[in-house]
Amino acid sequence: MATITAVIDLDLPGPTISRHVYGHFAEHLGRCIYGGFWVGEDSDVPNVRGIRRDVVDALRALGIPNLRWPGGCFADDYHWQDGIGPREERPRMVNSHWGDVVEDNSFGTHEFMDLCELLGADAYISGNIGSGSVREMSDWIEYLTRADDSPMATLRRANGRDEPWKVPFWGLGNEAWGCGGNLRVEQFASLARQYATYTRDHADNRVYRIAAGAHEDDYSWTETLMRSFDPLDQDDRPATPFQAVSLHYYTRTGTWAEKGRATEFSTDEWYLALSRASWMEELVARHSTVMDRYDPGKKVGLVVDEWGTWWDVEQGTEPGFLYQQNTLRDALVAAVHLDAFHRHADRVVMANIAQTVNVLQAMILTDPESGALVLTPTYHVFEMNRGHHDAAALAVHLKGAPAREADGRSLTLVSSSASTRGDSALVSLSNLDAERAHTVTLDLRGREVMGHRARVLTSPELAAHNTASAPETVVPREHGGVRVRDGGLEVDLPAHSYVTLELAMRA
Repeated sequence: MATITAVIDLDLPGPTISRHVYGHFAEHLGRCIYGGFWVGEDSDVPNVRGIRRDVVDALRALGIPNLRWPGGCFADDYHWQDGIGPREERPRMVNSHWGDVVEDNSFGTHEFMDLCELLGADAYISGNIGSGSVREMSDWIEYLTRADDSPMATLRRANGRDEPWKVPFWGLGNEAWGCGGNLRVEQFASLARQYATYTRDHADNRVYRIAAGAHEDDYSWTETLMRSFDPLDQDDRPATPFQAVSLHYYTRTGTWAEKGRATEFSTDEWYLALSRASWMEELVARHSTVMDRYDPGKKVGLVVDEWGTWWDVEQGTEPGFLYQQNTLRDALVAAVHLDAFHRHADRVVMANIAQTVNVLQAMILTDPESGALVLTPTYHVFEMNRGHHDAAALAVHLKGAPAREADGRSLTLVSSSASTRGDSALVSLSNLDAERAHTVTLDLRGREVMGHRARVLTSPELAAHNTASAPETVVPREHGGVRVRDGGLEVDLPAHSYVTLELAMRA
């Protein structure tokens, strides 16, 4: 067996890993909003003003930093004034992208902002460029954030909210190259500048504007957006007229028509999924390189506001609702992505997994028959990684890790990242090997480690997942496979596992 060593200089902190890298995404899609977050005040499911209480509690336990809404593709069909005022008077609309269903707009701006307050999360609102207007977006930010007697602030008060909200993040469109208007990048770059100008800062609310960015490896889209910024070489000025660009990438093993099964897959498909997940590292690095040419001071943020696995829907469910199970494989896909974001913390300022409840790579599944709430393996990776929030990244120099060819590239079978805050550090280790355990020697330098706690997430089966009847098939457990050695620790990584080590260091 090869000797695997990870060298970590505990006294050399790097850029801060923003907690917003652990952001989430909630679209009007399937049972994400209706039946997921929102059950209504009259529901038998325990709720707070119609918002499901156990979902809120579970997400608060993750320290959820932000929530993106109302889409996704839905955002560019959404007209916000249809979702305010008395619910029984709100007009209905057709959700043309997701199931072609009619919805009643009972979950709108006030309900979303109430949800964010219950979660303790920052709001990230996606504005409608595809079918909306500059005036509509300008009015929405005024409605949300203005405190005086302006027309929109007066309307908000008439609808029951006196004080303005804080809205830190604002999306300028979504997937403008596709469902957000099928625009050419030159068209969108001009629109993004225009809409950003009218997405104003009111009073002390400062909006971080995020322009809809590239699909996967469309580096020319990123380059054109970077050219559209005002000059970025003035140290005392923030990036204008917007402050970030986004990136979308989904992991699948098949084509868009047949994406692969969530719970029925071969060992080869296991490696294929993880290899494709690891492509995120290249995407982030190459988009960052494009951005560096125009913005060497890194004023402009990269926001990966849609990422995760996208499998074929579960049999017997509505195809347009994108409901899929979530296995140990999904958990390791998440770990690979998060490691990449940690390593690029100087440029990646936010990321939003798709999606939070009942859709794609969800944190939470709610059972429509029993009402039970299920925490997925991906949820547990986010919980185990909470110590990385706003911590300083530590470089992990990995040597001797085995690799395997998959999807035309070499997949390193151990993934890792680390961070530090004060007198503690967190090391995350993934063993992507489906069949073999590995041992990693952590060569810990620069500070004295006084103690450690290790946890492991794994299961005998690659496709293991949690259900309403078996909710703890894949959950974190204390890990005894760690031994103190001169200068560090030896850590046993079971096959197909995720391990975190919390280190206590001498002050």
